[in-house]
Amino acid sequence: MRGGGGGGGCSIVWFRRDLRVEDNPALAAGVRAGAVVAVFIWAPEEEGQYYPGRVSRWWLKQSLVHLDSSLRNLGTRLVTKRSTDTVSSLLDVVKSTGATQLFFNHLYDPLSLVRDHRAKEVLNAQGITVRSFNADLLYEPWDVNDVHGRPFTTFAAFWDRCLSMPYDPDSPLLPPKRIIPGDVSRCPSDTLVFEDESEKASNALLARAWSPGWSNANKALTAFINGPLIEYSINCRKADSATTSLLSPHLHFGELSVKKVFHLVRIKQLLWANEGNKASEESVNLFLKSIGLREYSRYISFNHPYSHERPLLGHLKFFPWVVNEGYFKVWRQGRTGYPLVDAGMRELWATGWLHDRIRVVVSSFFVKVLQLPWRWGMKYFWDTLLDADLESDALGWQYISGTLPDGRQFDRIDHPQFEGYKFDPNGEYVRRWLPELARLPTEWIHHPWNAPESVLQAAGIELGTNYPLPIVGIDAAKTRLQEALSEMWQLEAASRAAMENGTEEGLGDSSESIPAAFPQDTQMEETHEPVMNNPVPVGRRYLDQMVPSITSTLLRVEEEETTSDLRNSAEESSRAEVPINVDTQQNAGVTLNERILQTAHRNTQEQNNTTMELRNVAEDSSIESSSGTRRERDGGVVPVWSPPASSYSEQFVGDENGITSGSSYLQRHPQSHQLLNCRQLPQTG
Repeated sequence: MRGGGGGGGCSIVWFRRDLRVEDNPALAAGVRAGAVVAVFIWAPEEEGQYYPGRVSRWWLKQSLVHLDSSLRNLGTRLVTKRSTDTVSSLLDVVKSTGATQLFFNHLYDPLSLVRDHRAKEVLNAQGITVRSFNADLLYEPWDVNDVHGRPFTTFAAFWDRCLSMPYDPDSPLLPPKRIIPGDVSRCPSDTLVFEDESEKASNALLARAWSPGWSNANKALTAFINGPLIEYSINCRKADSATTSLLSPHLHFGELSVKKVFHLVRIKQLLWANEGNKASEESVNLFLKSIGLREYSRYISFNHPYSHERPLLGHLKFFPWVVNEGYFKVWRQGRTGYPLVDAGMRELWATGWLHDRIRVVVSSFFVKVLQLPWRWGMKYFWDTLLDADLESDALGWQYISGTLPDGRQFDRIDHPQFEGYKFDPNGEYVRRWLPELARLPTEWIHHPWNAPESVLQAAGIELGTNYPLPIVGIDAAKTRLQEALSEMWQLEAASRAAMENGTEEGLGDSSESIPAAFPQDTQMEETHEPVMNNPVPVGRRYLDQMVPSITSTLLRVEEEETTSDLRNSAEESSRAEVPINVDTQQNAGVTLNERILQTAHRNTQEQNNTTMELRNVAEDSSIESSSGTRRERDGGVVPVWSPPASSYSEQFVGDENGITSGSSYLQRHPQSHQLLNCRQLPQTG
């Protein structure tokens, strides 16, 4: 049917991660210009190895249905296109609708920056006017700089500048009252397939806990501001209850405007201040800081577009990561032997969600205890999180890995046992996700390896059988980490000396030399887990930049054998609750190493087979995750961008403000504490 605005002279509004009709500058511009053709293009193969995971695709499907319904109520509809080349599809839509203008909102990940730049070049060459807008941030990255006009290098300085900007973020826009539809009679929608039959049953469970869509996002925001926000600073550390805002999936898909969140929270802050409610001040500031971290992730991604692939501190490229797919598999399946870590990983797989404190616990364990390449963990989060967000995930994993100037000290290991005392003091979170430990008294819930044998027996727990012994002892991990850091500094010093002597050419970046592909086997063994399969993508081509493949630095192949109990899936027991008066003194002094020795005789034969099993991990799993299908990228040309006006690396030398206090390694090696100069991609609007 021919739209009210006719075909000629209409405007295309290109929806991406801005799936809302309110506070959408691109949509508002299109409505002001006249007739509108609203378009969403699904081209996941362009994302390379960051093909969206199952739960993320489920959310996107529901959000698009919600957006289309809203647009229909306003007078138009959403045209959906399946593509392997977004820019070519945009050009086809322009030709079939007779559009003369294209409006879209900015994204800040490197692939989107390159794609948007190309879209402007191609469409401008066809005489199409292209305009882009800020709909995802409080302030554009190029508007927030230090007194010398350079990007900030630490979060605290960046966020202080944002809060002290001479002008407030723009007020959120109201939804349009009506949209004049453009002519789409020659531009039919493609049916988009976001899930296969094997995924539908698991996805149906997600709908019980989550309600995607921009109007549902507004309801969630209102409920949070009028409820949990006032005690956010007190409750946000609790992992055993819904104490966070749960807004991150809505923000990632652009169902919720960050400007609206900021303004409504600040209004609430003023109301509480007028009422004399000083206790709420800390909660508001802490929540706004979380918004600031999201802003900072885009800021880092824009100014250092390879932050999802390379450590921002150059010396980390020399860290000898452990390449052990057995460790990686055990971590994914929640069978490390550390209850808080295991509970978190099982919640992630079952629900697509993790409390932010638990995210820190499991990622820190991954990087510092297991010493696995941080990009493996980041990629797995991408595959499994509902709110999988490349910029935020990269910032979080770089922070944990100590590769940011203000990141955690890399030589600091937080013991999961003591983290459990802080974030799950009553053990309810662990009991919910580890039913095999449900009858264990709170005293031992975060370190069952120290529990007396009588307590374990009464709880129906046999370590090494229905719950694993710790995969790595923390003391051993600390020793190994110190050795790895020493090796890193030696290699870094040798490389620097070679470059100074002219015997080695400096790379000028933090690229790493030995490739380590993301493990193909990212499967779960438990039969109750949902199946996650992606359809095999069709071939596609790249005319610009591709996401670099995951690589790792000088890599160590871990030869340690893991005990066979790590292969045993958890078994639920029907034994009764542990008696309160049980003799807890018996074997109370049993150490972790002694416990392992006591179990060793039961596992001798199985241990002999462990190494072979780790070599064949791809064969002994029955359920495939969303990252199981590998997609190799075809050739492409990386455009040459203008270098930044000044070298960012200079400002990091000796910058003590960017170093976490107590970071002894960085203090002893100030010459290595500098960001490597990544070329800056230009802003697109």
